[in-house]
Amino acid sequence: MTLFFWVSFRLLSPSNFGSSRQMVDYLQTSIQYAVGGCGLYFIVVMGLFDFSVGANIVLSALVGVLLSRHFGYWGLILGCLLCGTLIGSFNGLLYSRLRIPSMIVTVGLMLILESVANYAVTLDKAGFPGKLSSGNILAFGRAPWNYICAGLAFLLMFFLLRSTKIGTYCNAIGSDELIAKNMGVNVEHYKFIGFVLLHFFVGIMALLSVSYGRGMLAVTGMASMDRNFKPLMGTFFGVAFKKYGYPVPAIVIGEFIIVMIFNGLVALNVPTTINDFVTGAVLLIIVTLTNRGRKGSVVK
Repeated sequence: MTLFFWVSFRLLSPSNFGSSRQMVDYLQTSIQYAVGGCGLYFIVVMGLFDFSVGANIVLSALVGVLLSRHFGYWGLILGCLLCGTLIGSFNGLLYSRLRIPSMIVTVGLMLILESVANYAVTLDKAGFPGKLSSGNILAFGRAPWNYICAGLAFLLMFFLLRSTKIGTYCNAIGSDELIAKNMGVNVEHYKFIGFVLLHFFVGIMALLSVSYGRGMLAVTGMASMDRNFKPLMGTFFGVAFKKYGYPVPAIVIGEFIIVMIFNGLVALNVPTTINDFVTGAVLLIIVTLTNRGRKGSVVK
């Protein structure tokens, strides 16, 4: 499938799409989304959603930038990861305590986090708020460190899904929450863990994103929501292919396909609205086809 889209866009726009350098750029962009998609898998597979992901990416990146002013790489890394994880813990706690739909809880949190991110910008007195001040602290925005960081995140997800109760119980809750509860699974506890893991991976995505873009802009008015959907598209690939036992590769490949389609349409000078329409339509087609039951099997 990846080859199909590459060949198609390469033939249609040979001068603007698919060169070796461009493919590297597509890959570096897609692995950022794939890391976020891995985190989203833990709650999406349980039937939950989190609208605050984009706002957390922005806030965690800005916290990392602020701490990097004083502590270099350690400040950048720990700022992104700890901020992301703490927000995930807060989200999970609110969801489990308030007992209202996750979408409602996280929309409110998105607005709060956007406001906090804008306040964090005012604390940056370096003269270029939100930007990494040193060219020597951008290693996670280029090879090989961006690939190493993303690769470690993918291995962590693979380990959690294959070798821990977390992966087993998250999938069980998603398949049938009532049966999982009757089997003794603490459903609320694992939903809380799902939110924590989601935002830990979001912290990693924030680290990669701020390093790749050399900075992060604070936004308001729900503008951070745009950062939710590309990681989510990869998650849909992962959920669609989980029955085959390959959610992690599916997320990575799915994000790469989405990035290729987006850039291919840009190379063809397709308007943004049509670009979004085509990208969404292709995603729906792929997920629909992969969710069809095998011949002779029963679709539940």
